[in-house]
This record gives sequence, C-alpha cells and structure tokens, in this order.
Amino acid sequence: MVDLILFMGQSNMAGRGVTCERWPQSAPRAIEGAGYEYRAISAPDCLSPLEEPFGRAENDPDGIDDGKMKTGSLVTSFVNAYYQRTGTSVVGISASKGGSSILQWQPDTPFMRDVERRLDSARNYLEKAHISVRHTVLVWCQGETDGDHRMHGDEYILNFEQFWRHMQSLGVEQCFLIRIGHYNGPEAISYQEIMDAQDQIPQRMDGVIMVSTEFAGMKERGLMKDAFHYYQAAYNEVGRAAGERAGKLICERYGINGQNERKTAEKSWK
Repeated sequence: MVDLILFMGQSNMAGRGVTCERWPQSAPRAIEGAGYEYRAISAPDCLSPLEEPFGRAENDPDGIDDGKMKTGSLVTSFVNAYYQRTGTSVVGISASKGGSSILQWQPDTPFMRDVERRLDSARNYLEKAHISVRHTVLVWCQGETDGDHRMHGDEYILNFEQFWRHMQSLGVEQCFLIRIGHYNGPEAISYQEIMDAQDQIPQRMDGVIMVSTEFAGMKERGLMKDAFHYYQAAYNEVGRAAGERAGKLICERYGINGQNERKTAEKSWK
C-alpha cells in the first residue's frame, strides 16, 4: 500500500538546487522503503528509485517539459519526512515546469492534459502491479511567475480554485501548499501579493493545507543562489518541514498510527 503524490508547480518545485562553499549540503538519499518515482514518460512499466534530481527524465514535448533544468529538489527530503511520520511508502509523480503561470495549469491546457495522462498511467501501473493506493495527494509550489506578471491576489485565488476543483475531480484528496518566497534580483519586484493570496487559500478552500512558509526566510539567510532559486540546503530544509507537517496532518485526519504503519512497511520491504 502506498500514497500517490503529485509534485506540481514551477521551478522551485522542479528543483534548481546546487551546492557552494557556504552551503555544501547535497540532497539526501531516500530512506529504504520511503518511496519511489513513477516515471510516466521515460519508464512507465516500473517504479524507479527515488533520487535527485527528481523528475529530470520526465519531459513531454507536448506537455510538461523542463529540459535539463532540474538539478535537485525538495522531494526526497519531503518523502523521507513524510514516511517517517506516516509509515506509508510514497510513489511520487513529477509534474513541474519552471517559469509556469497558474494560467497554464487550468483544465484543458497542455500542462493539465499531461498531468491527467501521468496520473492515469501511474494508477494503471499500480493496479496491474497489485499495489494499493491509500491516498492520492498533491504538493504544490508555484507563483513566482505570476508575481513577475503583477497578477492581483484575487485573480490568483480564483485561478487556483479552478485548478484545485479540477484536481479534486481527478480524485486528488488533499493539496499540501508550499508558499513561495521573495524575489532576490536587481529589480524592485515584490511577491507579497501572491504570498498573501496563498495565505488566504487554505481558509477559503476545503482540502488545501499550508505545510511550509520557510522559503520566505531564505533570502535574509543567504540561501538564494539567484533572483528566484535556492541552494540545495534550502530545498532540503523546506522539504523536510513540509513532509513532516503533511505526514502529521494525514495521520490526524485519517486516524493513522504512523509508528505501527512504518514497522509493518519495513517488514514488508525486508
């Protein structure tokens, strides 16, 4: 039994992590049994090891194509923390594209049609492999592009609601929201409008839960590598915090004893 998780959004979900002398931390290795990647594009007939850069091989020219931009994400840190809390293994699906607007993730867009194909492919594979899906959830981190475009907060909320209602129609039960951080470039661009909108979304929409606001503090700590992106140490930190909170919320919502679940999962993997 696994939890099926879609990791969606733009570049800070896709992952642009690198190391430097000040921040030498690399992405963690996946804990044994914690999870796998389902590669709907490059390896649809198996589960692949969960490793960074997560999703680098998952490019569809007719849909979500991030080229070779993925260098290290928050996904493995998230999955490790989530598994330690819930005891349930994760099958992760990459569906993220750098520079994408919320408008590009609406129903009947190329990106959304690709998401639907990836999700259907994963479900079909897992069913054939006799692997049960306990919960299907979404981890979402996106909004910098809409901040660049000066999108009004109310417009972002409206478009997110349309996006989320469609994801619910696909059988996604929960959205774990990771709020974006600040702009770090030479121009006077503020993402506060989008950040404030994202703070309001969980209050307005059932099934959406904020699990991380940590990106907002990375600029002041020197953890941004350029105007938009972060060193791998920051992705590790955000992923770990978000995975821990998401796992805790899943356990509370569904009455799961994560410690017992993990012992059972570890025995099955051995």
